[in-house]
Amino acid sequence: MSAVSPAAPALSPRQVTLVLFALAMGGFAIGTSEFVVMGLISDIARSLGVNEPQVGHVISAYALGVVVGAPTLAILGNRLSRRSLLLCLMGFYALGNLASALAPGYFTLMGARFIAGLPHGAYFGIAALVAARITPPEQRGAAVGRVMLGLAISLLVGNPLATWMGQTFGWRWAFGLVTILAIATVIMTMRVLPRGMNAPRPDALRELRDFNRKPVWLALGIGAIGFAGMFCVFSYLTPTLVHVTGVRETFVPFGLVAFGIGGILGTLGGGWMFDRFQFRAVPMLLVWSIVVLLVFPFAAKSPWTVLPAVLAVGTMGALATVLQAHLMDVAREAQTLAAASNHSAFNFANALGPWLGGMAITAGYGWTSTGIVGAATAVCGLLIYAWARADLRRSAAVVVEEAA
Repeated sequence: MSAVSPAAPALSPRQVTLVLFALAMGGFAIGTSEFVVMGLISDIARSLGVNEPQVGHVISAYALGVVVGAPTLAILGNRLSRRSLLLCLMGFYALGNLASALAPGYFTLMGARFIAGLPHGAYFGIAALVAARITPPEQRGAAVGRVMLGLAISLLVGNPLATWMGQTFGWRWAFGLVTILAIATVIMTMRVLPRGMNAPRPDALRELRDFNRKPVWLALGIGAIGFAGMFCVFSYLTPTLVHVTGVRETFVPFGLVAFGIGGILGTLGGGWMFDRFQFRAVPMLLVWSIVVLLVFPFAAKSPWTVLPAVLAVGTMGALATVLQAHLMDVAREAQTLAAASNHSAFNFANALGPWLGGMAITAGYGWTSTGIVGAATAVCGLLIYAWARADLRRSAAVVVEEAA
């Protein structure tokens, strides 16, 4: 990390493992909450007397909360220690999900989901900084990957569990489960994360000034545009499986499991790639994404090939880990704000991908056109990377000339 900070308290390997587990538990709770509405759209619609598209706006409200909350809470929490801020954010997340479980109507549920989304990005940003701080510099990427692993595992375990609970006992119980997970995260974090993990924090104006620099914005642009392809395919996976692959809806959970496994592999692989290749891992992952997305329309035609293809789409999540770690290197004194804003960028991708894919489908290009559209966004991400790489080289050349 570029910012100079005093040494963090020395932790034993066991303590490091427990801290990373606690942080990943928070990611698991957030991932479970973020995606559970997609599996309970019909149940929520029937309960509140609205239609499914209206419930879709509830999902959008959460995403908007993430986009707004990540930079806002990072700035407002500027004077808190990272430990205190983590506890406040996860406690806030517990309250937001409790409000979602108790929401009496459609509009109150939408407001509760917006509130629940506010701490999402800031939590992951602070958790990534803490994970990097308690591990050796050459293992930062792997440490960040382990924190993000909680989000990936939620796709494989948490979301199906919460969906089953919501379908069996009522959708409110799904948010109740997330509330319990969030409270458990607060308790465990208090027990295993020692005080003194925070570096000195700059004032808000200094942080905003360092944040408003080209390397930071280009890194966020890579995520906001280049990552949209994964969401483009994933958002329309169910109708693609039913109408193109020709399977029954009972086959869909297998597709979700394949995607979840791919997400876990990608998260772990992304951390390893950053430790080995640093920022150069980004074009490798974007080229891999282009290939995977171009192959997807052909693989979607058969049940035997669609599951490996969906798993490969899930591995694209490695990009999130790499960019999260890279932002630590270019953000200077804006570490917290940049790390949190990374999740705003990915939620922008979460909105952009389905929108572009929906336009292609509506225009008559078919369900598998999402792969082609997604590949185009990855190409745009590759172009932004080329811009960012050239800018870094120019900056390095200027430093050399000034030193001479």
